[in-house]
Amino acid sequence: MSDILIVDDERDIRELISDILEDEGYATRLAGNSDDAMAAINSEPPALMILDIWLKDSKMDGIDILKVAKRDNPDVPVVIISGHGNIEIAVAAIKQGAYDFIEKPFNIDQLLVVIRRAMETSRLRRENISLKRRDVTSAEMLGTSAAYRALVGQLDKVTKSNGRVMLTGPAGSGKEVAARYIHANSNRASAPFVTVNCAGVEPDRMEEVLFGRETAERGVEPGLLEQAHGGVVYFDEVADMPLGTQSKILRVLVDQQFTRVGGNDKVRVDLRVISSTNKDLEQAIEAETFRQELYHRLNVVPIAVPSLEDRREDIPLLAEHFIKECNTSQGLPLRELSEDAVALMQTMVWPGNVRQLKNLVERVLILGDGTGPIEARELPGEEDSGEDEGRVVLSGALATLPLREAREAFEREYLLTQINRFGGNISRTANFVGMERSALHRKLKSLGVVTSAKAGVRVAHVDEEAEVAG
Repeated sequence: MSDILIVDDERDIRELISDILEDEGYATRLAGNSDDAMAAINSEPPALMILDIWLKDSKMDGIDILKVAKRDNPDVPVVIISGHGNIEIAVAAIKQGAYDFIEKPFNIDQLLVVIRRAMETSRLRRENISLKRRDVTSAEMLGTSAAYRALVGQLDKVTKSNGRVMLTGPAGSGKEVAARYIHANSNRASAPFVTVNCAGVEPDRMEEVLFGRETAERGVEPGLLEQAHGGVVYFDEVADMPLGTQSKILRVLVDQQFTRVGGNDKVRVDLRVISSTNKDLEQAIEAETFRQELYHRLNVVPIAVPSLEDRREDIPLLAEHFIKECNTSQGLPLRELSEDAVALMQTMVWPGNVRQLKNLVERVLILGDGTGPIEARELPGEEDSGEDEGRVVLSGALATLPLREAREAFEREYLLTQINRFGGNISRTANFVGMERSALHRKLKSLGVVTSAKAGVRVAHVDEEAEVAG
């Protein structure tokens, strides 16, 4: 979409216009009839089209070509030229979406002014649409943990291709941020990123939302796939896509074209597809709620997005980022995190993952008083953490055990939590808990605690075989 298509049945006219425009630094393509014009548009939409109304020996006249061109490529400005100009033709052309109408014989300077204005208007319109599509979801990836580095390493491998990616992971883990990271670092970065919320659209409206519709009253209403042309369409929680729509999406992936609801003409699209799910799609296939063919089309490159539990080391960095974000977007206090707050956050349970962490930070900043460091006592749920005026309140289960067993249970859970907090790093754990590394190893062995690799990070857990043997 970088050149100007000149459509005129008079060879001398189209070549003259081409020579003038090329002298001005524009690239051009030429067409002498409607067939050549439509072939040129279909092969690659131009940046602008100069179109003659009357085309001899053609199946379509200029108005017909204008209708089709504006329907399929609404961003392409069209300048109509004609030697038989009158006010009716000009009005008809403008109603069909032409940018301007110039009567032959035309003044070259006038034509150049109209072309410059039309291309600038088109550029501003595209930028405006792009800005409207842009939301607060960031494409910035943050972290230093092994699990994070493994994830980014996989994402970087797919950014430069057009391969379809399936992102899996629990809700709130950052699958959309990962999808936007792929888009932002790809050769489609300047093109649209359009999200399809598969769980948030009523099943009976899904096809209109995706494919758009055509009605006599309202004309053409482009759908999300059309809006994503040239860029990325992101199917968020694709397992929730209606079964009937799945077969049509499968056909789009194969043909890269579709028909709008209520329409007859094929709409061509150039799309990269990224999908995400927090469900087991293979189980959905067995339950016949997800098409196996679609699964194989979408799951070309599977990438697992780790939960926050698998990247606890990143919690301080992520929390600080959200504090700055809340300060910039809402004017909330720019507070630091105290060491006890960090320690508590790294040992908390995060079923909502990164999204839950972001919400917690925002809540603390809204309800907190002062601008000093955030303390552990300000974190939601800290009042029920098991401490009462300096005393540790035992849980019911722990209180029923003999002292030796209670001590072992506490030590086991405490060390499991600390090791996972530090990403399986025994040296950092030993330093924090105040033990020599060799002593910590002996203690872990006596408690049946081992570490193993999971999602690129060392994770501590109880050795079930040792526990059974004991």
